[in-house]
Amino acid sequence: MIDLSLIWIAIIGLGVLVYTILDGFDLGIGILFPFFPHQDERDVMMNTVAPVWDGNETWMVLGGAGLFAAFPLAYSTVLSALYMPIILMVIALIFRGVAFEFRFKANRSKHWWDKAFIGGSVLTSFLQGMILGAYIQGIETRNGVYVGGGLDWLSPFSIFTGISVVVLYAALGCGWLIYKTGDDLQDRMFKLMPKLIIALLIILAGVSIYTPLTHPQIAERWFSQPQLTYFMPVPILVLLFTWLALRACKRRSELGPFTYMLVLVFLAYTGFLISLWPYIIPPSVTIWQAAAHENSQLFTLIGALILIPIIVIYTGMSYWVFRHKVRVGDDGYH
Repeated sequence: MIDLSLIWIAIIGLGVLVYTILDGFDLGIGILFPFFPHQDERDVMMNTVAPVWDGNETWMVLGGAGLFAAFPLAYSTVLSALYMPIILMVIALIFRGVAFEFRFKANRSKHWWDKAFIGGSVLTSFLQGMILGAYIQGIETRNGVYVGGGLDWLSPFSIFTGISVVVLYAALGCGWLIYKTGDDLQDRMFKLMPKLIIALLIILAGVSIYTPLTHPQIAERWFSQPQLTYFMPVPILVLLFTWLALRACKRRSELGPFTYMLVLVFLAYTGFLISLWPYIIPPSVTIWQAAAHENSQLFTLIGALILIPIIVIYTGMSYWVFRHKVRVGDDGYH
């Protein structure tokens, strides 16, 4: 018998991971804007994602819609617990999206749209990290209903994870810009990238130490079988690919830093899944307890299996068509 809940978790997990990668370096460009004050450089940075940025958020919609369809209990409970940071994140995304479109049409007010783009990108990234931290630290439920307070999501741990995601996205964005730009702008990215990688390594180490110390239930899962066996390679691989990323910057590999950053994102995401498995509402509700009726899961799965290949093909074609570099003085893609 096929376990539809596991299939849906895989779909939702894939959607969240792809969104984190694609919109991560997109948001990272806005985070890096303050380091590059000249308008021509900012134009190049934005042009690297101008043809594809709005399609990246399709994967967020896929993850949210999948959660609603396959795990309605988790959808209602998690949204009840994290309603405020999610709403603030959506508002920040709106600011970023509007700034992205209006900036190209503005003249004297261009600097205001730059500020909106920076603020929207930083705030979105920070709030996504806070949502992640609040989710990891657990959601208090009783009979499937959220019974915690309206500010339970706000904690030192969630603030720390918020900062972590900002640094992660900045490093992703820097790796992307090394790959997509050239000349002096690329040189400056090569100089900035090692600093971001080291900062990210320190933050990941801090999260890895802080998490089990403050959350006994996570520590118990980390250091018990079979999670310990699955988790042991993760920190070793993180150190290895961090070193590879730093070496790629030193050797001025154009694709290496971004590629190794993608692997680091995947490893961090793997550690997150191992830490919470099999709970979809940590620390007490498993994916099977929160699952919708099997008929509902099967009905929506048919639609998902039709739509996901279309999304994958569309996304792949977009990045392939606009795969070339963007340089200062270019009007964008033609």
